[in-house]
Amino acid sequence: MSAKHFINDATHLVNSALQALTITNPSVALDVENKIIYRRPGHAPQVSIISGGGSGHEPSFGAFVGAGLLSAGVAGTIFASPSAEQIRKAIMSRVDLEKGILVTVMNYTGDILSFGMGVEKAKASGLKVEMLVVGDDVGVGRKRSGKVGRRGIAGTVLVHKISGALAARGASLEDVYKVAKLTADNIASIGASLDHVHVPGRAAPDPNSNEGLASEEVEVGMGIHNEPGSGREVVNLPGLVTKMLKQLLDQKDEDRAYLNVNSNEVVLLINNLGGVSELEMGGITAEVVGQLEKDYNIKPVRILAGTYMTSLNGLGFSISILNVVNTNIGGPSMIQLLDDPCEAAGWTAPIRKETWEAKSTQTREDSVAVAEDTKASGLKLDPETTKTALTAGLQRVIAAEPDVTRYDTVVGDGDCGIGLKRGAEAILKMLSESKLSGDAVIDVSKVVQVVENTMDGTSGALYAIFLNSLAHSLREQSSAGEATPKVWGAALKQASESLSRYTPAQPGDRTLVDALHPFVETLTSTGNLKQAAEASRKGAEGTKGMQASLGRTVYIGGSGFEQVPDPGAWGLSEFFLGIAGLKTSEPGYEVV
Repeated sequence: MSAKHFINDATHLVNSALQALTITNPSVALDVENKIIYRRPGHAPQVSIISGGGSGHEPSFGAFVGAGLLSAGVAGTIFASPSAEQIRKAIMSRVDLEKGILVTVMNYTGDILSFGMGVEKAKASGLKVEMLVVGDDVGVGRKRSGKVGRRGIAGTVLVHKISGALAARGASLEDVYKVAKLTADNIASIGASLDHVHVPGRAAPDPNSNEGLASEEVEVGMGIHNEPGSGREVVNLPGLVTKMLKQLLDQKDEDRAYLNVNSNEVVLLINNLGGVSELEMGGITAEVVGQLEKDYNIKPVRILAGTYMTSLNGLGFSISILNVVNTNIGGPSMIQLLDDPCEAAGWTAPIRKETWEAKSTQTREDSVAVAEDTKASGLKLDPETTKTALTAGLQRVIAAEPDVTRYDTVVGDGDCGIGLKRGAEAILKMLSESKLSGDAVIDVSKVVQVVENTMDGTSGALYAIFLNSLAHSLREQSSAGEATPKVWGAALKQASESLSRYTPAQPGDRTLVDALHPFVETLTSTGNLKQAAEASRKGAEGTKGMQASLGRTVYIGGSGFEQVPDPGAWGLSEFFLGIAGLKTSEPGYEVV
């Protein structure tokens, strides 16, 4: 792999590339601070479509912002998801809100959690928002991908184009989401590359390491974040294409038969991962189209070949197949929507001369278009009792930090305890500086703001999503008048169900859900806080010896999980024990 770049400062590279999009397409603007490319105001109201992810996938996503495609694209640093705050700003202040918003995200944990938190925040503010997760990659089969599911790769751009065209025609949010999901469900993709890439600003690879591929090797199933594929092989182009098409289309492959092509209309997308010459892309396209007709009797009605979603300058390509099905909305077909004109620098349609001549200078400068002040719900709680219980729970979390850190050092990266302690200390500070209002929704929302500003990482995103949803669920229970244990139980259950939309974690996966689920279920069924807290601790204890299905522990391996409980579950159970006023503390686990 080459470690030579014209721009080696990754931050400057991303910022300047985003700025360039406003130069090549005068219909878009840039929120520099939040790295958001968005359509300038002045066009007819329509469903707004937002996507995004790490930088390094250009022209996705910023260069797909424009009439007939995306309304906004949110950029993270190279190969890292944007923050929830960036996404919240994009949803709430950089696009039209009148007809609703569709947020489309590729199936990567960081993207789902960050975008999910932004979506839940927007919903809690009363906005109409739908979120669609696209997973089209078949490079990693069902057995290996497990609960995480298929990664999102280049096929996602077909979802963007078709849903963007439908939104531009004035369709409702319900129909736009329906057709977008239908498109996503009928796409399969796979990539391959001759080498990994070097990220600007990082140390050059050791030439003696096994980091790169041998000169005769190709990596099949290569993703878009420089991650390894499903295997390395020595194969020529015809043999490689044969293998890739088989993984896409072989119905006998139970591990990968995601797509059943049962339509007379198929769309083929051949995507350059960034470093393949146009000449060679032509040869690849000819080989793919020839084998599709010869071996599968498939003659695509539309063939798109070019650069749509890259992995920096990846020396590879991907193949995506869309099985065109009836949209059943009484309007345009998928093909008609794909053919509709659009005005985005990254798509093949050129910018219209009318847009150049308009020389629009309009921008969106408001920090947030939707008021952030939480409206009273009328659902009452006792401020002093609540403060006392919260304080006891938070102090117990802080006291448990050494144990949680020790457990996480064995099975994770050692930051879980510090993250929980940081959040607990910040909430305690808030409680000491301002009085609770006595309105359940307002007071939970205050806690949410603290969590969002002080807790980072996966656990911070999970807690923020859960608490935002809890505030929304409590508001829906406001007719009860008082936040009784029954009301809290129902709201917590609804918030747990919302959280499950953003993480596949279930009891038994060795996550904080193993402590959360029994607490919620017991509180819902009994209304007894102490019994619920005891059930939570029992659930956390049960994670000792439980092999992880999700999270960093999956990649670390080893036998550490046999020695200690899940750190996140243990920390959460400590909080529940504290708010329930239970003083007993079981001995910690020894780390061998």
